[in-house]
Amino acid sequence: MNSSPSATEVRDIVQAVLAELERAPSGETVRAPASADAPPAPPAATPRASLGRGGSAGTSNEMDVDVPDPTVTEERRRIGVEHPANASGLANLASSTSARLAVGRAGPRPRTRTMLLFGADHAVTQDAIFGDVPTELLDSFGLFTVQTQVTDQDEYLLRPDLGRRLSDEARKVVAERCVKKPQVQVVVGDGLSAAAVTNNLPHIYPVLEQGLTSAGFSLGTPFFVRYCRVGVINDVNDVVGADVVVLLIGERPGLGVADAMSVYSGWRPGPGKTDAHRDVICMITANGGTNPLEAGAFAVEHVKNVIAAQASGVELRLKQSGER
Repeated sequence: MNSSPSATEVRDIVQAVLAELERAPSGETVRAPASADAPPAPPAATPRASLGRGGSAGTSNEMDVDVPDPTVTEERRRIGVEHPANASGLANLASSTSARLAVGRAGPRPRTRTMLLFGADHAVTQDAIFGDVPTELLDSFGLFTVQTQVTDQDEYLLRPDLGRRLSDEARKVVAERCVKKPQVQVVVGDGLSAAAVTNNLPHIYPVLEQGLTSAGFSLGTPFFVRYCRVGVINDVNDVVGADVVVLLIGERPGLGVADAMSVYSGWRPGPGKTDAHRDVICMITANGGTNPLEAGAFAVEHVKNVIAAQASGVELRLKQSGER
């Protein structure tokens, strides 16, 4: 039976390894010197061949990971469940919704493709929330800009109440620049998605403006509100005194759609008015929602009904149903 190496032998081996490390080129495997009592050293590992983006195999000491773009339609819709009992039924179910169905698992964990897609979609929502509407777009529609009592994006997310009130400077600007007591006042707000305004305003705004004008309504001076919440229409109308205020605002982005817009409206909004006194057309987007051109036409027809009934929200529904 072999005896264990003495302390002197171990010290000699360590010194020999350190000396060899000093002489060895970078990246080269260093082996301990052989000892009569030591087992044979395993063979040095060789660099693994990797397949780069060009498709040719080569040797590399670095890992090269190349995966398909998970956001393209074919990857987004790919069935990740292996050997499903009803493959056609599962495929039909997954194609009927934008929800993340049939993504499969890797043991107890989501697949890499699923996590990459989730991360990409989440990044889009962050861009939508923290982005800004281009000044050039607002200028193209003649919209001047005012701001609520919110001072930055973080405060906007933490203090919704401040997003419902115009700043003192904003109230002054609106009072100076806007026509008073129009039949319809159109306001645009960034809300929770600047992307919603950027992508949809060029399509919905011309339809809305032309339709309201053709209907014979007098229009107020349109403008843009930064850090906007829906309730700001009460504060706006406290200054302009319109019969109907129409607010185009970005919706809260989701992991499937991040550029959806809503159109809120109300009959003579003011202090004390709530969501019960408002109407909304939501999910306006070309990405799986109501087409912005169609939404613009629908909003015009709705304003006609509001002005005819002189009511909005719950009161409008009661009048339309004959209960009042």
